Amino acid sequence: MEQRTVNTQLILLRGLPGSGKSTFARLLVNVSREEIVHYEADMYFQKDKYCFDASKLSDAHQWCLQATSNMLEAGVSVIVSNTFTRLMELQPYLNLAKRYNVPVTVLHVEGNHGSIHNVPEQTMHKMAARWESYQ
Repeated sequence: MEQRTVNTQLILLRGLPGSGKSTFARLLVNVSREEIVHYEADMYFQKDKYCFDASKLSDAHQWCLQATSNMLEAGVSVIVSNTFTRLMELQPYLNLAKRYNVPVTVLHVEGNHGSIHNVPEQTMHKMAARWESYQ
């Protein structure tokens, strides 16, 4: 385990689709005085346009975790904005923070701006029903 610079950190933004996670993450990147990058699983589906494929969701989350690990290893702070409805979804990121000895902040974003990816209402209800509080 390597000691990171004092300012390297991991910020995890969690919330339902349309809560404002991505917008808040971009704001944090723009106002930061330190180098910081933003990742989310949805980025995996963004090529020329957003093209979600549920069969590749696991690949998307693995890509996001690996990208986060690469940046933390390089001493760069990372913001991850995913739904993280269950604590087990947070755990791999908490493990990364421990591995790289960086502080982690978990924030729950609770806006209601409508899903830009047209997540069905039934899916939103299922996600809300399985929500687990962090601390």
